[in-house]
Amino acid sequence: KEHWKSHGVLAPKVELDLPAMLKRKEGVVSTLAQGIDGLFKKNKVTRILGKASFQSPGTLLVEDPNGGVPTKVEAKRVLIATGSKSASLKGVDVDGIRVCTSTEALSFSEVPKHLVVIGAGAIGLELGSVWRRLGSQVTVLEYLDRILPGMDAEIATEAKRTFEKQGLEFQLGTRVIRAAADGSKAVVESEGRPALTCDRVLLATGRVPNTDGLGLASIGVKPDARGRIPVDAHYATTAVGVHAIGDVIAGPMLAHKAEEDGIACVEHMITGFGHVNYESIPAIVYTDPEIASVGRSEEELKAAAVDYRKGTFPFAASGRARAIGKTEGKVKVLADSKTDRVLGVHIIGAHAGDLIAEAAMAMAFKASAEDIARVCHAHPTLAEGIKEAAMAAAFGRPLHL
Repeated sequence: KEHWKSHGVLAPKVELDLPAMLKRKEGVVSTLAQGIDGLFKKNKVTRILGKASFQSPGTLLVEDPNGGVPTKVEAKRVLIATGSKSASLKGVDVDGIRVCTSTEALSFSEVPKHLVVIGAGAIGLELGSVWRRLGSQVTVLEYLDRILPGMDAEIATEAKRTFEKQGLEFQLGTRVIRAAADGSKAVVESEGRPALTCDRVLLATGRVPNTDGLGLASIGVKPDARGRIPVDAHYATTAVGVHAIGDVIAGPMLAHKAEEDGIACVEHMITGFGHVNYESIPAIVYTDPEIASVGRSEEELKAAAVDYRKGTFPFAASGRARAIGKTEGKVKVLADSKTDRVLGVHIIGAHAGDLIAEAAMAMAFKASAEDIARVCHAHPTLAEGIKEAAMAAAFGRPLHL
């Protein structure tokens, strides 16, 4: 609808078939879930469906979801990997229909005329931008004075400008005090601002560990103030033989981080060795354009009094970005001013989520900006932007700008 005309492809009538879109989405999810089933069978993993709770550190009782007799499971070691759930917010009455979490927002039966998103983090922006592209008026309310808390501020500022061009409306510095259904609509009230009446509300103020009903108290495990399970360097809890990984422990709530936790935890159980380099865990916001980062932001480096150099390269100067019509965004490389070691890489632009893998690899092997700059990158590719930004960090300027 927006880009094909410039490529000479005319589509005068573009229509949305939302049921077909949702059916395809559900099919993809189902296929991936079946793939997990296949991996279980292949690796001789027994799956017991139901809600488990500890009776002792080595004993679990699993309730049958169909109301049958509970299953008692005993094990020398237990690994808690129950993930996270949407965080609640005082005054916001989630009913799953008018006031929703990300779970419901993935499956709206129709495009809301007006969607209010509470929270300008990754989830709120991802789903808000999706429904905006499908035709919704989207208003994003954020308590802080910026979007994407925790990400590099320069990149977040550019992202906000881009999303505003796409039609998202932002109300920053806004404290939501109430949100509830009101007949066929929903009403959102904020401190010092007029109330908003909309069709749907998405509560996206983060996620919290999913440990309800696990019976942690019965094994002497006490979550911290944020609901996370304390563990040692090898993911062991205070209960003998009980470990925890992923979203239920400290650290970024990311699927790939949880995967690395799990591998390291089990490797340590079996071999006595297991390690994750948390400095090179990438984070991605799946908007359009994508936003990705690894390592530390400028704000973090300044707060730690680290002397650094910065190199940037705009996708507008990339031949591949020009060819595909995706010239928004930039690559930003931060390197130690003395050692030239890469400390952080931040990208906003097309395929940023794929590009960040190179930066994560470089950081894992303690590469310098010059190391990246001297690696031959194929032309024309978007990855050349990382080379150019690294060149700017190492030598003071990119080659092709």
